[in-house]
Amino acid sequence: MKSNSYTIKKAIYSIGILLQILSINQQAQAQHKTIDQKVNAVLKQMTLVEKIGQLNQYNDDWQATGPVTLDSTKAEQVRNGMIGSLLNCVGTKRTRKWQEIAMQSRLKIPLLFGQDVVHGYKTTFPIPLAEACSWDLPAMESAARVAAVEASASGIHWTFAPMVDIARDPRWGRVMEGAGEDPYLGSKIAYARVKGFQGKNLGDTNAVMACAKHFAAYGAAIGGRDYNSVDMSDRLLWEVYLPPFKAALDAGAATFMNSFNDLNGIPATGNRYLQREILKGKWGFKGFVVSDWGSIGEMINHGNVKNEYEAALSAITAGSDMDMESRCYKNNLTQLLADNKINISLIDDAVKRILKKKFEMGLFEDPFKFCNAQREEAALNNTTHTANARAMAAKSIVLLKNENQLLPLSKNLKKIAFIGPLAKAVKQNKGFWDVEVPGVDSTFIVSQWQGLQNKVGINTQLLYAKGCDIEGDDKSGFDEAIAMANQAEVVILSIGERRDMSGEAKSRSNIGIPGVQEELLEALLATGKPVVVLINAGRPLVFNYTADHAPAILYTWWLGSEAGNAIADVLFGDYNPAAKLAMSFPRTVGQIPIYYSHFNTGRPATNDNDRFYNSSYNDLSIYPKYAFGYGLSYTSFEYSGLTLNKKKMKATETIQVSLTVSNTGQYDGEEIIQLYLHDKVGSLARPVKELKDFAKVFLKAGEKKTIQFFINQDKLSFYNQLLQRVAEPGEFELMIGASAEDIKLKDSFELIK
Repeated sequence: MKSNSYTIKKAIYSIGILLQILSINQQAQAQHKTIDQKVNAVLKQMTLVEKIGQLNQYNDDWQATGPVTLDSTKAEQVRNGMIGSLLNCVGTKRTRKWQEIAMQSRLKIPLLFGQDVVHGYKTTFPIPLAEACSWDLPAMESAARVAAVEASASGIHWTFAPMVDIARDPRWGRVMEGAGEDPYLGSKIAYARVKGFQGKNLGDTNAVMACAKHFAAYGAAIGGRDYNSVDMSDRLLWEVYLPPFKAALDAGAATFMNSFNDLNGIPATGNRYLQREILKGKWGFKGFVVSDWGSIGEMINHGNVKNEYEAALSAITAGSDMDMESRCYKNNLTQLLADNKINISLIDDAVKRILKKKFEMGLFEDPFKFCNAQREEAALNNTTHTANARAMAAKSIVLLKNENQLLPLSKNLKKIAFIGPLAKAVKQNKGFWDVEVPGVDSTFIVSQWQGLQNKVGINTQLLYAKGCDIEGDDKSGFDEAIAMANQAEVVILSIGERRDMSGEAKSRSNIGIPGVQEELLEALLATGKPVVVLINAGRPLVFNYTADHAPAILYTWWLGSEAGNAIADVLFGDYNPAAKLAMSFPRTVGQIPIYYSHFNTGRPATNDNDRFYNSSYNDLSIYPKYAFGYGLSYTSFEYSGLTLNKKKMKATETIQVSLTVSNTGQYDGEEIIQLYLHDKVGSLARPVKELKDFAKVFLKAGEKKTIQFFINQDKLSFYNQLLQRVAEPGEFELMIGASAEDIKLKDSFELIK
């Protein structure tokens, strides 16, 4: 018996060893499998219900950015593998809770957590349009990097940013979320922001997946009305609205989001041309496409489909992989398969794209790798993030006017009156699309009043009066404001719009400064005291009285949690403003749309006196109030010595452009030198000028530097009638300037065969 027992035990031990070796070998083989092989292995085990589950994204219970579908069975659906992603689920505690439920599912496929981290997480940076005015690509990448570090430490895997829509109508509320009117600048910024969000590698614990949105042409909504139709030629689509998306893809954007609008009658969510032919076909995109909130079901309202069944058919066929909050896939894909309306390969392709990102993020290996509470605590209290936000905010402030060098202010002033409805505002400074971080209050936000207090010494007295509200016609506070102004040496007036007057679903027909705020300015100017105006906004506003009468104007946008400190840095000259506008500012709403890269007509107006034959309004200037690329400095710059190393080039060659820029003022500062080209004669009419390069250069007072640009075939190319990108032989006008209107130097060259 002992012998038999010993033999059995020995056999069991040997089998155990063999099983261990087999397990180790299997693990080693699994480690050496490619991600595609791992995805296929998981896919083979999935039921149809589990496959369709991966294509569904639900909103968490506590916060929403769209119309909520109430669902008491959400946890049970996660437990049954019927949900692939949650949005608006933030914080390590909450994301861990949901991921633990997902780990109770049969295949233990982890959830993806997405969030609109648009311009910062806890540390809030300037709204994206403000950042775009910095023209500082490394700074914008760094801002996105900070946002990614904080968001990923808080359990988030995926941000619904950057928004890369080109926008030329400031009535559209979502201009605040993008990079302005120009496709070249917009493309550079899209690339930088994707790199910032995604870092060195997807799967690093300080990186989040980026999402290029909204695909495509959402920024061209007719009349600037949000969610409205878009009607344009394919050539305009390819020349203006698609380039930033291609740049985001080239930067490695993990995901794309389709847009709410229809494009030439077909909703983008069900637009095969956009998603299958361009994005996944011609461009070879390997990531996945998510719908915008409920946009699959909203195709019914467009009149393109008659019910959710047809909506699901249209979207999955067109290439929309994940359904955000409409439930159309969940409720209809099984029946579509049974009815032979779709092939399982469509579902499998979408599932594989989503699973691949989950593998790349390392979630199959460790579903809780982004749920480290200690890392979250450290990331949300990192002082370098605060310093980064302060620097980015200062870089985003545009100096629009500075008569008699009123700015920068002296630090020896005895009394300063700080007046206006936004002077002591706190949360307003964060702007729209900020993130409500659980457990974090508003005490970390530096108001403009606090920023001034932090800056001035004990010998400077700050006087305050609100003056008026942002909206309404109540002038009862004017007398107090005037009294404060009369006691002071200088007045700072902080006015503008509420932070929630710009953003999604915030289109406005009147984009003037609301209420009686400009009347308050008029009353303060009547005191004879010098007035510096701060304009807080999420879009270009119309403010002709202020522009024409205030001696100094800083366009401060919404600058984020360090707004107060950054504004004080600029007011007192610790930072010399260098930002330049990424959008043209109209004189009136009637001038919209107005943008610098327009086409000439057969009867072009060359100036405001040319009124007989022209394409402008007879009662309005042909020029915007402030041009694209416009922005002043406390110092002055001189451009000289423009040279081209050749005046003729072949398509395979490059022209080197050189010029000298000198700081001729009294302050160190930065200048953004802009290079524009005009194709004078083409098979198709070309814009009067197009931005093709720029350089941001720091110069000490009295310093000069040689700046070089290089012109190659790509900078001369455009899409012809056949949508072929070509560079046609002919003459090109070269313009170097400080804005689209302020051209300092000109030359020309010829592209030859």
